[in-house]
Order: sequence, then C-alpha cells, then structure tokens
Amino acid sequence: MITYITKQTKLLSSEIKVESSLDGCIEYCKSKKILGLDTETTGLSFVDDRLLLVQIGDKERQYVIDAQSIELKPLSIILEDSQITKVLHNAKFDYKFIKQNIRCRIDNVYDTMLAEALLSSGKRLSLGLKNLVLNYLKIDIDKEVRGEFINKSMSDFTLQQVKYSADDVFHLLPIREAQIKLIEKYNLKSVLNLENEAVLAFADMEFNGLKIDLPRWNKVAEDVKEEINEILEKLYDFILSNEEFKSFIPPTITLSLFDDEKTELRRQLKSNFNFSSPKQVLSLFKTLEPSLDSVNADVLQTIKNIHSIIGLYITFKEKEKLYNSYGPKFSKYIRSDGKVHTNFKQIVSTGRAASSSPNMHQIPATNTYRNSFVCDDSDWVFASSDFSSQELCIIATGSKDPVWIDALTSGQDLHSVCASLVFDKKWKNAAEEGCAYYIDKSVCTCAGHKKLRTHAKTVNFGLAYGMSAQKLSDTIGVSLQTAENIINKFFATFPKIRQFLNNLGKFGVNNGYVKTFPPFERIRWFEEWTPQLDDARIKSSIERQSKNTPIQGTGADMTKVALVLIRRLIILNDLPVKLVMTVHDQIDTIVHKDFAQRWKVLLQKMMEKAAERVLENGLLKAETEISKCWKK
Repeated sequence: MITYITKQTKLLSSEIKVESSLDGCIEYCKSKKILGLDTETTGLSFVDDRLLLVQIGDKERQYVIDAQSIELKPLSIILEDSQITKVLHNAKFDYKFIKQNIRCRIDNVYDTMLAEALLSSGKRLSLGLKNLVLNYLKIDIDKEVRGEFINKSMSDFTLQQVKYSADDVFHLLPIREAQIKLIEKYNLKSVLNLENEAVLAFADMEFNGLKIDLPRWNKVAEDVKEEINEILEKLYDFILSNEEFKSFIPPTITLSLFDDEKTELRRQLKSNFNFSSPKQVLSLFKTLEPSLDSVNADVLQTIKNIHSIIGLYITFKEKEKLYNSYGPKFSKYIRSDGKVHTNFKQIVSTGRAASSSPNMHQIPATNTYRNSFVCDDSDWVFASSDFSSQELCIIATGSKDPVWIDALTSGQDLHSVCASLVFDKKWKNAAEEGCAYYIDKSVCTCAGHKKLRTHAKTVNFGLAYGMSAQKLSDTIGVSLQTAENIINKFFATFPKIRQFLNNLGKFGVNNGYVKTFPPFERIRWFEEWTPQLDDARIKSSIERQSKNTPIQGTGADMTKVALVLIRRLIILNDLPVKLVMTVHDQIDTIVHKDFAQRWKVLLQKMMEKAAERVLENGLLKAETEISKCWKK
C-alpha cells in the first residue's frame, strides 16, 4: 500500500492514498524494527541540488513524502532511533541529503550495496539496485523514471513517479533477507556490521568536506606549470644538441627579422614536435631503442638509463599529470560552500576505501598540496592520526618473525635492522664514527647506511604489494640481477616472512579466494580462478594478490574500526570535533582549538584500541599531530 504525503498535489488515484500529515507515517514506523529508506533528488550534490522526496516503509506500507511541502523534522525520531534498522542502497547518498535538509543523523543502517560489495569482492559485478532486484527478486525494474527528477522544478509528482519511488523501498527488505543468508553462509556477519556502521563515518566525512585555500592551491599549480616549461626546454635542448635526434630537426629555417637561427630553430621544433604526443615521443625514442613499442611509464622505467632524455621525459609526464589533475581543472570540484566533498567507494577488492570526484587519495602526500586544505574558521585546527608502520606490523604478526617483532616492540628502526642483516659486511663497513644505529638501533646519518636502508625499506614495503625483482630494480636503480640478489638474501634472512607470504599465495591459488585476519575475515574472490587452473599468468596474478590482500585488507579493517570508534565518541559526548578525511591508515579530524589537546589524547587512544581489535599483541601504535592545515 502506497501513501503519498503532500500539501500541494492534485493527484487523485485509487491506487494510492494521499495524506497531508506525517502523523500516520511516524506511528506506523515507530512500531517497526526494520524499514526501507530512500530519497529522490534533483542531482548528486547535497550542497547544490535539492531533496524532492523521502520514501520510508516496508513490504506492507510505503510512504512517499513530498520534501518540498512537508516539514520533515518530525521524521528525526525514526531516523535517529538506534533500535530501528534502516535499509538503504548506497546509504551515504541518502544520508547526506537527509542531514542537509532535516538536520538529523541516520543511525543503525543496513546498506544493500555494501553487503553486495562484500559478497562479490573481487568480482566484476554491478552493484546497482536494478541489478540486485533482478538477481535476487527476478524483477526487471525500469529506472528511466529516475531521470525525470533531475533538475525538476515543480513540487507536484505524477502517479508514475510516486509509484516508482515507493517501489525502491518495497524491494529493499527482501533483498536484505536474501543477502543475509549468503552473509551467514560465508561468515561475513562481523565485517558486514563493521561496514554498515563505518558507512556513517564515511558519510560524515563526505558531508563535512574540506575547505580549500584556492589562491594557495593555484600558486602551487603555477609553480608546477613553471617546472613543466623548464623541463620542456631541456627536452628540446636534448633534441637540438644530440646527433641521434637530427632527423627530428626541421631541415629548413626561415629567419625572421628579429630571431636568430637558434631561436627560430627551437620555435619550429616546438611547432612540429609535441612531447604530450605518445606517438611522436615513441618515434623519437625508437632512435635509441628500436624495439620499443610503447612509452608507458612502466616500459620506460626499464630503459631509462640508456639516455638521460628518457628519465627527464618520465619526470615531465609525472608533472604534466599532476598539473592536469590538480591544477586549474580541480576547481570544478569546489562546491558553493567553498569545500571539496569527495566520494568514497567504501569497499574495493582489497577491502580498502577509494576516493573520487576528486580523488583525495592521489593528492601528493607532500604537504605542498595538502597544506592548501584548511579548517572552516580560525578557531579550529586539524587533529590527524595515523598508524605507525601498519603494514609492517601486520606482516610481523602474521609471520611471527622474531626479529621484526622485537624491533617493532622495542622501538628500533626496522628498516635499519633489516638492512644490517641483509647487507651484513656492507652495512658494517659503511658505519661512520658515532653511528646512531650502533648506539640504540635508530636511524643514523651515515651516507652508506642511508642508501642501504632505502633498499631495505623498499623491499619491506614492497612485500605488501608483491614487488617483483624488476620493480625493485626500477625503484632503487640497480641491475635486475642485483635486485634478485637482494630479494633472495632478504628471504634467506627472514624465512618466516617467506613462509607466511608463500602460504598466503598458495591458499589463494588452491582455493580461489583469500581472507583478512580475524575477527573480520573479509573475503576476496578471484574471478578467473578455476579448480583446474593451469594458466601461468593468471596463477601468478592470483598468487601476488593473495599475498597483498590480507595485508592491505587487514589494515583497512582496523582503520574502519577506528572510524567507527571515533564517530561514536564524538556523538555520544557531543564533542566539538568533525571527521573530515581518511587516506588508508590516516584519519583526519578538525577540532575546536580549546579542545584540541584533550582530543589528541582521545584520538590516539581510539586508533590504538582499533588496532588491538585486530592485532591483539599491541604491536601497532599511532602517531597523532595537531596542525593548522591538512598535513601528511
């Protein structure tokens, strides 16, 4: 049964009931333990678009509420009731529009999209509501009506629009019932509960957004543009001054009255050759390496040492990408409130979250860019906390390697400890007088140790990503054979780590899935896996991802636990704190300056409490900092 609640419509139909008050809706909803919830809006931005309809109900009754003519505040008693489960699809979206327009939270949610993301993690399946309705209920719903709400100016709705809105609520509860059976089958209840509570923290971060100091941001972009131009000049100089590239120099020169020959030659070269054209650059670099078939970064990394122009071109492309992503075009993401409100994809295949529109996770980790994000006003400051060596602590715990555990427990510099064992005599011979490492195993300033520590650090962090010898070679600038020797020596030195990673790889290859650490044990499926898999390429890919996912995914689990604990603490105590961002193992808040030092202590406590939920050995600690702007 559909009830349409409005004060403006002239809609008359025997198919639906029309009321002008929320009283009946609220009384019905108060008696329920589970309700479907949905919204219709004029667009995707809760800041600049309007809320049109709110739909709430179950399989028996669906209420469609005209948000343009009905005062929605009384709905708060239902939405904030923690005893009533609200079932939504893509809860973050509806949450933000409701919070913006009704000024209330939504507590205790079940997100059908997140549940499906957990069930299908690693599989390339659509998570849209239309697909879920078809898969679970065998109903092919028509979503064409949705387009009629975009930029809608009128407050009256057609019978078709009202029925369409009610149907989404009607379908949500049976989808949940079907999903729960699979959630229980695969023992995913704990991680689903985590994701359903974490989604409210992600929604708060999207809602709160980050204020941007645009003049400062533009100045950074201008500086990058200048760097690009300087690099381009050097690239053109390489062509003009190297015999290998003479075929790319214009054969004829027409001098102007004001240009000398060199200037004119450079001008013509620039007009004929564009370093932003992969086709032209490939033809240029083929003069150095005839077998080259691509100028992709991964390919060029393998040959960057044959000529300095290649390394310079790689830098040019990195800077160009930086400018294109985070230059003047970035302003399109700034909403009318002067903030950027990113969109989090809460679950990717590893369990981590991703960010888009804009991608805040790919903003360079240096503070050059991050410092352009500031607090809402001068009375607030940033309080940011991140896990110290999160992935290394996960590897140490999983492998039970005594050297790693002792180093991390004792506060020693793990990378230096590893380097001293892997490189042995080289490390000893590189020690300078007063070396800090030989005093308390901390980071020292010895020039030789710095290089060897960098090599060990690269391997340590590369473990979590299945780093190959080729990748290590490209990263630290050594020969492939040297890189292979370093990796072999590393695993010979730390056999428990080798065994731990190999066991993860074998499990994925043998079973077609891997899990994160208890207590959450999220699953990542390998879509291309079959019981009789014999494709070496696919096997290798699955093995690498099987080593990577439990490490990254376990880290994601504890970061999400931290988000949940932090949000609970803020709400229960009505603290002057807002969640604003998370980048993998870092969580950023803004806090009133008078509460900042107390919050710093509480924030670190919540981070470390979250870590202990997964790594019970207490190995993982957090580092927390107060600052005036967003920092790494």
